[in-house]
Amino acid sequence: MNRNNRDIGSYEEFDEDGNSIAKDSLGGSSGSPPGSAPSSLDPGAHIEMSAAVSGVVPDDTFTVDQAVNALGFGKFQVKLSLITGLCWMADSMEMMILAILSPALHCDWHLSEWKQAFLTTSVFIGMMISSAFWGNLSDKYGRKRSLRLAAVMLAYWGLLSAFAPTYNWIVLLRGLVGFAIGCIPQSVTLYAEFLPAHQRGKCVVLLDCFWAVGACAEVILALWVMPTMGWTGLLALSTVPLILFALVSHWLPESARYDAASGESEKALATLQKIADENGKPMLLGRLIVDDVAQVNRGRLMDLLVPDLKWTTLLLWFIWTSCAFCYYGVVLMTTELFEAKGNLCSLSGTEGIYTCSADCHPLSSEDYLDLLWTTLAEFPGIFFTILVIEKLGRKKTMALEFIIFVISIIFLFICTSNRTWLTFILFVARGIISGVFQAAYVYTPEVYPTSLRAVGVGTCSGMARFGAMLTPVVAQVLTRTSVHLATATYGIVAILAIAAALMLPIETRGRAMS
Repeated sequence: MNRNNRDIGSYEEFDEDGNSIAKDSLGGSSGSPPGSAPSSLDPGAHIEMSAAVSGVVPDDTFTVDQAVNALGFGKFQVKLSLITGLCWMADSMEMMILAILSPALHCDWHLSEWKQAFLTTSVFIGMMISSAFWGNLSDKYGRKRSLRLAAVMLAYWGLLSAFAPTYNWIVLLRGLVGFAIGCIPQSVTLYAEFLPAHQRGKCVVLLDCFWAVGACAEVILALWVMPTMGWTGLLALSTVPLILFALVSHWLPESARYDAASGESEKALATLQKIADENGKPMLLGRLIVDDVAQVNRGRLMDLLVPDLKWTTLLLWFIWTSCAFCYYGVVLMTTELFEAKGNLCSLSGTEGIYTCSADCHPLSSEDYLDLLWTTLAEFPGIFFTILVIEKLGRKKTMALEFIIFVISIIFLFICTSNRTWLTFILFVARGIISGVFQAAYVYTPEVYPTSLRAVGVGTCSGMARFGAMLTPVVAQVLTRTSVHLATATYGIVAILAIAAALMLPIETRGRAMS
């Protein structure tokens, strides 16, 4: 499907069958009568009606979307990429800790597999509980304020958890860390709203390079710190990127779309003027169309389930749940499989026997290096997603990557004792499932209108945390009962996700954000 070049006052939208629908700058279709609301508005557009639809706005007007597209990608977006990227890097480090912390505490505190799994789950419980909360907060008070508050909370609780004296304390503190992490996906919402439509997909995917850098940095930090300072030093030093983000987040701009949709046209215009100045482009002439949503409740969870959005929302919830379930399953299974003495099948039937210090097997330098190799897989995953997402579209990209994931984990049924072969299998599986996350992060902000974008991303993130909350039972407990049963569980979930991705009713490739 080719995208046609159009002037700044128009954009192209696609219906469910992939047919192009010309749209004018005021949001109506070319066949809509003046002064009436078109029947082909984006899903949720009945919640977000602009003054332009009433036909009272002069011709010399422009929308935030038109301004962002006209001002292009430049210095402003580069700076925003670095700041939001730092946020993603910090989040990645906090999540990568989970694969390293459990084996360490297992040796120091002689924890059972179930206690290790619950420690991991507590982080995801906090994330799941808070995701909708942060989404609502961001839609009501702005993306910037929410992110700054979350960064401070995350650094504080992360540092305190380094000094947890008992198992119960570290479960509580890591749960609070998870609560603060629930806000991090809002940085993608903020970032995406400042990107031109034709570059949005690639830029959001490239932002995940910072996630991959953070994950690799955490493994390297563990390789350096764990032999001398232990897990307490690792937790403390891992908060450094969070502190840096909290210090530089004052530069973060508030979303111009959010300000315009909230009736704050002066703030929106000031932000757009700043983009024009930093990118060296002339500011658009005319008057900014301000969405008239003052009388509408914004950021309501139930608005995601209106008839036009219900099917999309439910399918996205399942896709995000499946993606996180599989992604964090690979991350956690990696350290478990590396503990196998002999072939993979030797790990089966070992549940409950590694609770004394004599049976403890701390991660060695070789284990950390192999873990680093599997973590590096996220970079090829990023580049693969960039390669196909604009050619195949968002839906088919997610489906294709789930298919490759299923094929790769099938090889875990082979009871291999070859560490190189095992590392390669995990390399492919982790790289490709991380690509699904990237495609989902591109698709979700695009499919929801501004009034629901943050709460839409927030609830999807919450469902991802639900999937991640379930996966420790499979990756850290069931794996020791049967590697084959654990692998089959991930394969079945991924196959169901393939169907869900293909059933999504809307393809957002080349579609302007509403």
